[in-house]
Amino acid sequence: MSTSFKSAMERLKGSIRDVPDFPKKGIVFKDITPILTNGQLFRLAVTIFAERYQRKSVERIVAIDARGFIFGGALAHYLGIGLTLVRKKGKLPYQSHQTEYALEYGQGTLEMHIDGVEKNQRVVIIDDLLATGGTAEAAAKLVEQSGAEIVELAFLVELGFLNGRERLAKYPVFSAITY
Repeated sequence: MSTSFKSAMERLKGSIRDVPDFPKKGIVFKDITPILTNGQLFRLAVTIFAERYQRKSVERIVAIDARGFIFGGALAHYLGIGLTLVRKKGKLPYQSHQTEYALEYGQGTLEMHIDGVEKNQRVVIIDDLLATGGTAEAAAKLVEQSGAEIVELAFLVELGFLNGRERLAKYPVFSAITY
């Protein structure tokens, strides 16, 4: 890892704000909005992803609802490729693939348009945060249902102590920042 890359990661990590007891008591929320509100930091975060994928023949970015849309849109624009959205149930207007996944208290459903990715298309799935890996795993299942190839699952932040990477062990995973 180059010194400039380490320095960039330190700048980003140093900008993430801890918010205690959000969304509930005992949780320390990692708030990335200081990165988003600073144009140089936001560009830096997107550039880290772009440099990683610009030579990997990625054909589509698949972004996970909702903060994944922020990075996914910027990355797709930078790479000059399309963007596909993975959304919560009932938010997409066209025919969709669906998959259920476990939430802390119950089940959730994610959807992706049936024409969101093509068979054998090389995709990167992106989200802001990897925690337990349930949402990312569900998004990966949607991509697999379409017959596309997952190049990598990408995250700005990974909460390593929640072991989400283990849940995603069958996929290549990249996280820019790990706690």
